[in-house]
Amino acid sequence: MLPMLAGFAVLIIVIGVLTVLLAHPDTWLENIVLGLLIIIAYVTFLLVSFLLSTIIYQYNGPRLNKDFIIVLGCGLKGKKVPQLLANRLDKAIQFHRKQQKKRGRTATFIVSGGKGPNEEIAEARAMQAYLIDKGIPKEQIFMEADSTNTEENMQFSKKLMTSIQKNFKSVFVTNNFHLFRASIYARKAGLDAQGIGGKTALYYLPTALLREFIAVLFLYRKAHITVLILLLAAFSIYVIAGHL
Repeated sequence: MLPMLAGFAVLIIVIGVLTVLLAHPDTWLENIVLGLLIIIAYVTFLLVSFLLSTIIYQYNGPRLNKDFIIVLGCGLKGKKVPQLLANRLDKAIQFHRKQQKKRGRTATFIVSGGKGPNEEIAEARAMQAYLIDKGIPKEQIFMEADSTNTEENMQFSKKLMTSIQKNFKSVFVTNNFHLFRASIYARKAGLDAQGIGGKTALYYLPTALLREFIAVLFLYRKAHITVLILLLAAFSIYVIAGHL
């Protein structure tokens, strides 16, 4: 009922604005430009907020008390771990060794990633091989090889960790540009886990951040569309009131 009323209200406003614009054709271009500027200003606000959140999140270091370290997978090069994924794994190893040295606490690795359509093996298996090659014992690594995206990474990793240990503390590792969106999926999966980010090559960072921003926008698309409708509706009322 409420969406129908909102839709009806928007329809009335649009009809009113069109009536005003037809009566005052000289205001067409001006008001269209102003409407577009409202949309651009809103998207710019969201982009700046996203970038600031991404930067701040990187300095929010987790405590050294973790039972599990979840490493999120990404596309392989054949059977090999690409540099982007290697940076995640190296960051996970760094955290593990730091915790072991300062707290004497050993964490279990959860490598999460299934086999994509153009991959020869599951990402989890390639990550396991990389960690073993770096000196991590095989028995300290558990594979989650069914996930196909970040949301499933979190859901399936939580299920695996719960089957190993009922109460646990965990941290997830991804690349720095991916931290914000990954943390959203962690919360959705019911994981009380902070994230740490591996480095990303500077040439790749702008494209990666833009892609992440669009993905986050899409996640909350209904809320953003609603806000834009309300903003444009308010602007429409202003236009109508100005010509009464």
